[in-house]
This record gives sequence, structure tokens and C-alpha cells, in this order.
Amino acid sequence: MQIVVKSMLFVVMGLFLAVPVRAEEVTVAVAANFTAPMKQIAADFEKATGHKVVLSFGASGKFYAQIKNGAPFQLFLSADDEKPAQMEKDGLTVPGSRFTYAVGTLVLWSSKPGFVDPKGEVLSKGTYNKVSIANPRLAPYGAAAIEVLTKQGLLAAVQPKFVQGESITQTFQFVSTGNADLGFVALSQVMKDGKISSGSAWVVPGALHSPIRQDAVLLLKGKGNPAAEGLANYLKTDKVKVLVRTYGYEI
Repeated sequence: MQIVVKSMLFVVMGLFLAVPVRAEEVTVAVAANFTAPMKQIAADFEKATGHKVVLSFGASGKFYAQIKNGAPFQLFLSADDEKPAQMEKDGLTVPGSRFTYAVGTLVLWSSKPGFVDPKGEVLSKGTYNKVSIANPRLAPYGAAAIEVLTKQGLLAAVQPKFVQGESITQTFQFVSTGNADLGFVALSQVMKDGKISSGSAWVVPGALHSPIRQDAVLLLKGKGNPAAEGLANYLKTDKVKVLVRTYGYEI
């Protein structure tokens, strides 16, 4: 009798262990500048885990407002460190889950080869029609651009030529389509295989603006979700860090 009971117990345990872990879904709000690397990260994560990643890209300021108003995001990758920190104070995050996933690099870029010089002196020459920047109230890269122009004493001269994008994606589109001769965008948008993929650019020295620390945070709606918690941990892995650097970010 004892042998039969033990045999049945082993069978039950074997059936339990054979049941695969149920795939879950995670909804992620991602800063627009991180679009290209995040698409690759999500694809790799899905392949490795079987979980599904639903990505939304846009301006961090808008995401912040949406999350405060109950948007069903479970993980937030901001373009700055201020909004995730404020979310912590607002009680919208899992305590202790905030971390810096990347440090952004600002670049002055034109789709025209040879138009932007390596030192950015084109800004002071005024031989351009429009300058595209992201809304500095919503996008950290736009705020950084204002800092750069202010430190260089060029803000008053350049400001009348501004074409403002609601996000860094729209800012890039204004330049790539020729609606603006040049613009301040994220290096990740114009870098491929470790070099500028097209046009001409000035990589803005970090000393000219505050560091663009980009923080991620697990939101309360993601607490206990294996997909959300797993993706947050995956973003901290060495594999992801290597990938992120290839897009022009620091860690």
C-alpha cells in the first residue's frame, strides 16, 4: 500500500512539473527616443520567455499624465529620471523598482551630408531655415537642447526658427523630411553600427547640458505579473546593456 501511494505521488508530481509556465502579457510605455533598441529587446525577451510584450511609444510627459489618470501600463521607460521619481512619490510604482536603463546622447543632426559641422558652428552662422526641437516641457531631449543654446548664448537668435515636435520622434521626422534643415535629436535615432547612418551631425558634449538619465520603473499594475517583472529584470542584463550601447547610449 505504501509503495502504491508513493508511486501515485511521483506521478502527480511529474504531471505538475510538466505543466509549462503560463505566458503572460506586459504593457509598456516607452520614451520615443528608445524605440529602435526597445523593439529589439522586446523581440529577444519574447523569444526567450514566451511572454508577450505590448509596446507604446511617445513623449514621457504624456505617458506620465496618462499613467496618473489610470492608463493600464505595467512598466514605464521614461526619457528622464524625474517622472519615474515623481511616480514613486505619488504611490504609483512598486517600491525599489526604479533604475537607470540608459543615459541619452543629444545630437544636432541634418539629413543633408556636410551641412552640420563637427563642432556645431552651423548654429551661429544662421544659414538654415528651421531648427527642430522636441517640446521642452514634455521631452527631456528638448529641455537639453534649450540648455545647450542658452549656454552658447544662441537661444535668442535661434528660437524664432524653432519647429517644435511633441516628441523626439516627430522632431526627427521634421528634419528627415526636410521641413527643418537641422534639429536636436537623440543619437540613437541617427546611429547604426556605431556611426552616423546618414546626413551630418554634431554630437553635443555632455558638459553643455544636464545628464539625460533615463529611468525605468515597475508600475503597481505590473506587480505580480511575471512578464512585467521579468522584463524589468531583463533590462538590467549585460546582454541588453551591450545592445543599448550600440545605439549611442551610455549605461
